[in-house]
Amino acid sequence: MATTGKQLFTTLDANGTLTVAIEDVTFPDPTGNQVLVKMEAAPINPSDLAILAGAADLENASYSAGKFVATVPEPFNTGSKARHGMKLPAGNEGAGTVVAAGDSDAAKALVGQRVACVPGNAYSQYCFADASSCLPLGDHSAEDGASAFVNPMTALGFVENARMDGQDAILHTVGASNLGQMLTRICKEDGIGLVNIVRKDSQADLLTALGSTHVVNSSTDDFMSRLRSAIEDTGAFYGFDPIGGGKSVDTAFKAMEQVAVTRMTEYSRYGSTQRKRMFIYGRLDTGITMLSPSYGFGWTLSGWLLFPFLQSAGAETVARMRKRVLDNLTTTFASHYKTRVNLEEMLTKEAVTDYRAMKTGEKYLVTPWS
Repeated sequence: MATTGKQLFTTLDANGTLTVAIEDVTFPDPTGNQVLVKMEAAPINPSDLAILAGAADLENASYSAGKFVATVPEPFNTGSKARHGMKLPAGNEGAGTVVAAGDSDAAKALVGQRVACVPGNAYSQYCFADASSCLPLGDHSAEDGASAFVNPMTALGFVENARMDGQDAILHTVGASNLGQMLTRICKEDGIGLVNIVRKDSQADLLTALGSTHVVNSSTDDFMSRLRSAIEDTGAFYGFDPIGGGKSVDTAFKAMEQVAVTRMTEYSRYGSTQRKRMFIYGRLDTGITMLSPSYGFGWTLSGWLLFPFLQSAGAETVARMRKRVLDNLTTTFASHYKTRVNLEEMLTKEAVTDYRAMKTGEKYLVTPWS
């Protein structure tokens, strides 16, 4: 028996017109290993914003009930040419209750259970998910489980990646974010050195209270000297950056090289041979990534995405990571939300312009049925 519910869609036309709107959708009965989930909570993560709002001019957009229409300026519109004319769902992850299942035993076993899932269309009253990708939440609420995948698995992925590369310390350029707080807890539990960069004293205080021993405030006059000292203490020549644009990566590499040079026993015009590696895993700043290579010749800059990492990590590692998240969902991997909005409310000017700003510690939660 088909099910009807509301779902968000986003469409970018060739002329740069972005339309984001709520529509009524009919969901057919699930088949095979599919389950139909009645969605109860879904976070708005930075990774969701690329198709939800992107670089659109939200201040001058047209807003109406359950809809906004905005213009995406150049060169961002041309850069999104591949999606022109496509009506796309949005919402990477969320949680809800399985209300119907396909004919596989794995799918049937989930009926009636609350699960976390990664359907790709979580801003919806219903969605399909593969039973194998669902995480049964037991007694946990949907709000507890809504952010059980992207941030927890990313933070764990950083640590797993570091270990695979033989590293025992990490530098993170946005330490006070929800993900950054999780990373702080993980590194403390696992004995991994961590250098957290923040922008405010209040953020430094927050991380210190969580047990972070090396927190560096980028707004202070002695930032670089403190950053060098933290890298020296921890050996963090390996880092992750969600900012992307600007000089955050450049600054990290410079500090790493300055520490490495002090350890050299002989002068070299080419700088140190210390291996230094940074990963960009987000685009909080959509501007140009600015580099001024003066870091020796042992540095590497790469992109990092969660799903390719999980594919390369293998089923055993992923299963271990998922279990750790579930076992510590309200402690190590707890998420906190600034506000909660329903599907219509998330498309108001007040909400869209606020969550698109991606301010640290101000995550939104979408509750489709409220």
